[in-house]
Amino acid sequence: MPKISNKGLSMPQSPIRKLVPFAEKAAKAGKSIYYLNIGQPDIKTPTIAMQAVKDADIEVLSYSRSEGSEQYRTKIANYYKNNDIHVKHDDIIVTTGGSEALLFAFGSIMDVDDEVIIPEPFYANYNGFSTASGVKVVPVISKIEDNFALPPIEEFEKLITPKTKAILICNPGNPTGYLYSKEEIEKLAAIVKKHDLFLIADEVYREFAYDGATHYSILQVDGLEDNAIVIDSVSKRYSMCGARIGCLVSKNKDVIATALKFAQARLSPPTLAQIASEAALETPQSYFDDVIEEYVERRNVLIEELNKIEGVQVANPKGAFYCIAQLPVKNSDVFAQWLLEDFDVDGETVMVAPAAGFYSTPGVGLNQIRIAYVLNTESLKKAVNILKEALKVYKD
Repeated sequence: MPKISNKGLSMPQSPIRKLVPFAEKAAKAGKSIYYLNIGQPDIKTPTIAMQAVKDADIEVLSYSRSEGSEQYRTKIANYYKNNDIHVKHDDIIVTTGGSEALLFAFGSIMDVDDEVIIPEPFYANYNGFSTASGVKVVPVISKIEDNFALPPIEEFEKLITPKTKAILICNPGNPTGYLYSKEEIEKLAAIVKKHDLFLIADEVYREFAYDGATHYSILQVDGLEDNAIVIDSVSKRYSMCGARIGCLVSKNKDVIATALKFAQARLSPPTLAQIASEAALETPQSYFDDVIEEYVERRNVLIEELNKIEGVQVANPKGAFYCIAQLPVKNSDVFAQWLLEDFDVDGETVMVAPAAGFYSTPGVGLNQIRIAYVLNTESLKKAVNILKEALKVYKD
């Protein structure tokens, strides 16, 4: 029998999706499930985006340019200008989701066995993207006791080798919800300039900054033009996860020219989704004001309820819509599966994402889970109550 590649065997399972078969089985058994495992907002997609697809006068659904339509990229550049980020349309390549933008970035700046330093915990698919690209993730651990703040910059410097090509951050963070300050971004900017590295920032949660804080982009740092690569997406901003439209942004012309070759190899991003995404740029600020108010309320309810559970420690997120909770269990993978297979409260249970998959360091995060607060407050209260009751009876 032909063999699967070593790369294929090394590809990690998604901690967000690997429990889906158990959830489906639980649902078929009649259980109601509160899905806290995946960042799929229940916020409605802006009507203007959906209407644009309905109104599209298209007789032939053709390819777009490999880098995305010029009209759409020009409007993206204007969106950035309104956020005090000054780029041109030809600094932007439209991609099939932020995922493809990351793959293009890895492919453009790193060769097989090169290294990227990432504060962990981090978005689980970074492990998958690095494996697919033949790149080694070098983790620097941030701690729940520090609310997952940026580790001391000296810890990054200790890890830099001749193989190091980039530092990657997610800001605000998935899965931690941590929002990096301007001072933290400037520390990272200084170290990548000192060592001639790239700084990649996954900024897909830019709009979701709470408690009066503002997001500071790496593209706003003076003198970082050659080092900065931003990953962006419409998925969370406009609750358009299924559109699969993102972009790679950089003022480094060599990066853009190289990424374009990867874009040409896959032909083009989806045409109808670009139409929807272009229209979404006209979404009024009131939409975001309402969404942020809703997420702040959800966060406050979630953190308050989790803090009532004995033995649970939780970080307080300042952005995005995730948090990491540390539980009094030995292995959250086993616990999460048990919740679906063997536990319910009045026919209801919860699905969470075990957090070990958001680390690359073996054995770290085994007693943690990621919670996406994408449900309404009433559902969040019920879900946390189920967790509380489950922890009363669960035995490792």
